[in-house]
Amino acid sequence: MEKLKCVVPERLKRRVEESHVDDLPSLSSSLLQLFLSLPQFHQLISELAAEPSIQAGLCGKNEGAALDLKEKGNQCYSSGDHSQALRCYSQALRLAPIDAHHTGKNLVATLYLNRASLFHKMGLPMESLRDCSRALEISPSYPKVWYRRGKVNATLGNYEDSVHDLSVAKDMEPSIGGKKQIERELDMLARNHEKKIAKPASQKSVEIPDVPSEIKLQCVKTPDKGRGMVSQFAIPQASLIHAEEPYAVVILKHCRETHCHYCLNELPADTIPCFSCSLPLYCSQHCQVRAGGPIHIPDTMVGSNFKPTLECIPEHKHECQGVHWPAILPSDVVLAGRVVVKTMQQKGQFTDVPNLSETLGLCESYSKMSPESKLELHIYSIVLLFCLHHSFSSELSINGDSASQIVILLSQIRVNSIAVVHMKSNTNDSYDQQDWFQNFSFGEAEAASSVEQVRVGQALYKAASLFNHSCLPNIHAYFISRTLLLRTTEFVSGGCPLELSYGPQVGQWDCKDRLRFLEEEYFFRCWCRGCSEVNESDLVISGFCCVNRNCSGVVLDNLLANCEKQKPKVPETISNESHLQVHELKDIDIKKVARISLGLTQSSFHVGSGYCLKCGSYCNFASRSQEVKKAWTDFRRLQDSIASKDTCSTNLTDALRSLGLLRSILHAYNKGIAEAEDILAKAFCFIGDFEPARDHCKASIEILEKLYGPNHIAIGYELAKLASIQLALGDCTAVYNINRLSAIFSTYYGPHAGIIFPYLLFLERERSRIIQ
Repeated sequence: MEKLKCVVPERLKRRVEESHVDDLPSLSSSLLQLFLSLPQFHQLISELAAEPSIQAGLCGKNEGAALDLKEKGNQCYSSGDHSQALRCYSQALRLAPIDAHHTGKNLVATLYLNRASLFHKMGLPMESLRDCSRALEISPSYPKVWYRRGKVNATLGNYEDSVHDLSVAKDMEPSIGGKKQIERELDMLARNHEKKIAKPASQKSVEIPDVPSEIKLQCVKTPDKGRGMVSQFAIPQASLIHAEEPYAVVILKHCRETHCHYCLNELPADTIPCFSCSLPLYCSQHCQVRAGGPIHIPDTMVGSNFKPTLECIPEHKHECQGVHWPAILPSDVVLAGRVVVKTMQQKGQFTDVPNLSETLGLCESYSKMSPESKLELHIYSIVLLFCLHHSFSSELSINGDSASQIVILLSQIRVNSIAVVHMKSNTNDSYDQQDWFQNFSFGEAEAASSVEQVRVGQALYKAASLFNHSCLPNIHAYFISRTLLLRTTEFVSGGCPLELSYGPQVGQWDCKDRLRFLEEEYFFRCWCRGCSEVNESDLVISGFCCVNRNCSGVVLDNLLANCEKQKPKVPETISNESHLQVHELKDIDIKKVARISLGLTQSSFHVGSGYCLKCGSYCNFASRSQEVKKAWTDFRRLQDSIASKDTCSTNLTDALRSLGLLRSILHAYNKGIAEAEDILAKAFCFIGDFEPARDHCKASIEILEKLYGPNHIAIGYELAKLASIQLALGDCTAVYNINRLSAIFSTYYGPHAGIIFPYLLFLERERSRIIQ
């Protein structure tokens, strides 16, 4: 793409820089004519969109490579390297053409059989059973698969199913010796069968146990934010107000090997590839069919149990057959392709890209973009148009109007798409009390399930895009698979805007960083409660303490001080958030702001970088900042040693000394101190010294409660760590903290809390055990 940028003449670049939405059709036509005259453009489109041969290409099938991986997997299986064997079989399944045969058997069916045998050997019978069934759907007259599935069903206690499968295997087995062996196994199975054992539970699927209440939301115009969502009536805390499937969604590149390309959940061991190309992986046949990729059924599958009756959502179909562009183009461009295809199919016309502004009803950001971003959108729109022409519909017109519609769509995606975020837990989903404490005491597990947010996909949700942003939101967004859910985190009065967070919230970043992020990513200046009203978090989150040891004031750097000065007058309204607000101020005097919000009583003498807002004492901000950077070197070193599972006493001692230095320089509520305390808590957990770990964890929580408020979800995650440490110490006060975090999680996730954070279920079981 950089090469195409370079060949655009300066006169066209100036037109792009000065362009508005009304100029797009003529401008897109000019750029299209330019690219059509360039051989390098045609070469690029050929590399991206031309369908490769079956034996070549980035995303195409490759029988030879699949056979090589199969043989390598067999060797690893024989040598006992089961993890490598699994990787080989799974990669071979991605590459094997569905109609390829080897030694008289369907190659894909053979690979499923080999992987099923491996799963059985590894003690994963359910995965083995599913792979056997997949092999039989492809090749129902494969006796070895019937035999393997019979053995797996016997392991699972499915007596009748096992007898059926082994009987079919015996009937199909061509050799007399093989028939007699199966007969002996059937006799042994009958002798060992003393009672009927229930069939195993069907494959687990995530369901949404509650649905939005009868809450009627409406879109209204607001003076400062344009359109927004409100409810006419009051909404209780923790109410599920909205659940929505995406209009279009695409998995992010870094998750292609770890998450299902349809539902976006983490992949199981028995992944399923697409039949026609080697890019997507699915967690189940259900997702494979729902993704809408071509389903090629060879003749051997006619009459089998393969019945793809589910309604297909064609998210992948136009990207299939091994074309390269879905793997190479940025995620937002691939998402735009899915939106275009879905919209054209809904309208039933395939010649021109429809007016997507009218179809989607989303705001666009083209005019506010930088010249370089505008040019990038134009190039990608033309490239995507050619790719869709090759892959989706050869009738699709390639002209300035269609290209301009894709430019608008890409600008809509930039500000309206939502990152699909899943919570990743660093501990296992199954918690056995004895095993957990044993691992915990040897430092092989952290005190609690450390949770991090992982961006797994990018999606457009048409209705959810109507909700405005606030740095102090009153609704919380989360995901079950690809479904977006919105839940109130506080009581919301009728007519009050329902607002979620587009990025960092109050308590996470200071005001100046939040404002910069929102302006760069979403092209607006935030005037929410958190950015227009002075709050304690923004004053202390990055503040330094006063050089006067007897003073409790805070020292801000120049950028922070200027940001607080620029906050407008506080409106005469009553806010219902939990943070300390300074509603009684009638001016923008930061001296009074500091005095009131921090509970001070005497006047400040000077406002500026390095001056205490309480007593006016001056400190050298630059030199103290250097001391802080030096201190953080010890904490980074300690983090690295924790990650490498080699925490040495020297690193821990150095970090403890640096914590004292940080406390002497930074304000007591500075978030940096909370982060340092958290690192020390993890380090002490790692070496099994839980009492100091508990103390450092408590110290971190005390600071975070000042920054976020006591009932924020961030506090819930930290309470999980503290409760785990207390459980390891046999401290019954863990019950109180488990009650607190359960209440917080119920507010933010309702009945889905155990799905989002499985470790919560373990903690609640421990709470019940202690109470009993």
